[in-house]
Amino acid sequence: MHASIKFYGTTYTFGEMWYPVFLWSLCSSVVVHTCAALVAFGTLRKHKYGKFFPVLLIIMGVVCPVTSGVASSAAIAFIYRAANLAMPPIHAMIWGVGQTILGAGIGFTRILATL
Repeated sequence: MHASIKFYGTTYTFGEMWYPVFLWSLCSSVVVHTCAALVAFGTLRKHKYGKFFPVLLIIMGVVCPVTSGVASSAAIAFIYRAANLAMPPIHAMIWGVGQTILGAGIGFTRILATL
């Protein structure tokens, strides 16, 4: 077997587990932030400067998974690898989308503002 990343079948190495989890996290975050940007643009379309804020939402949809998503995806892949477990593609999807759902839940509940 060569050292390439595969997107089908069960994965066994750290890189093969980390990358799909990260991609699911990135893509789901971009989708959620794009929907939020569309709503913000529709709401702020007549505002002088507000119509440019949706661009910041889309940028944050990429920046957040690239920073925190890399670390959390690596932690998930490390745990699977340390436990000598294989990761089916559905698990990568659940973990990746779950990271986005967890981030959205923390944002909506504003739990960090209470600390």
